[in-house]
Amino acid sequence: MAMIFYRDMELICRSCGATFIFTAGEQEFYADKGFLNEPTRCPKCRNRREAQTARRRPEPSPEDDNDE
Repeated sequence: MAMIFYRDMELICRSCGATFIFTAGEQEFYADKGFLNEPTRCPKCRNRREAQTARRRPEPSPEDDNDE
C-alpha cells in the first residue's frame, strides 16, 4: 500500500473569494471519511451556510416520536 503524504494547500472560497488553508490534517480527515473533493468554501462561509440550512429544516414534532 502506498503511503500518502499531505501538505497544506491554499484554496480560494467560492462564496467570498477569501484565501484559506486546507491543512494536511484536514486532508487526512477528508480521506479517512471517503470525501473525494476539496472544500470549496472557507470555514467561515461553510459555518454560515450550515447554519442557514439548519434554520430551513423543520424541527420534528413530538408526534413524530411516537413509534406505535
